[in-house]
Amino acid sequence: MQINVTFRHMEPSERVRAYAEEKIGRIKRYLVEPIEVNIVLTTEKFRQIAEVTISSNGLNINASEETEDILSSIDLLADTVEAQIKKQLDKNRRKKGSLKAGGKGNIGSSMEMSSVFDEEETIISETYDPKPIDVEEAVLQLNTTKRDVLVFVNRTTGKISVLYRRRDGYYGLIET
Repeated sequence: MQINVTFRHMEPSERVRAYAEEKIGRIKRYLVEPIEVNIVLTTEKFRQIAEVTISSNGLNINASEETEDILSSIDLLADTVEAQIKKQLDKNRRKKGSLKAGGKGNIGSSMEMSSVFDEEETIISETYDPKPIDVEEAVLQLNTTKRDVLVFVNRTTGKISVLYRRRDGYYGLIET
């Protein structure tokens, strides 16, 4: 992690520099290397302003805090940046679309659920033995559940098929 501290309109202080690097350095646990951090500490009359720009793996965070004391500005800035990073990472996780279990399982099937926890995302996997049904039965079954996807064995072909509800209201069928 590369941290650059710039002082504007104030005397450079090694104590303040070390404090800023330590406080902003906490974000390292949330981001992927390489991380570039630029901290600008400014004094304007009675205002002490701390600004930061962080770039890491396509993620850009900008924040600024202002108080009457430079150390408290740095503290507020560190909290603000940490909250922004957590929010952005959570947003990215939701965008990726982690698999979620909801609704009822396949009628007449045994179902086993397990959860895999990772730092990046939560994946809930399901294992079950589907019974052979027709496509029409699968559509009816999908309509009776709150799920958007149904995996079943197609009675006519004997192959595993996936029936899913599309965003436009129609159904999609994937046959293996």
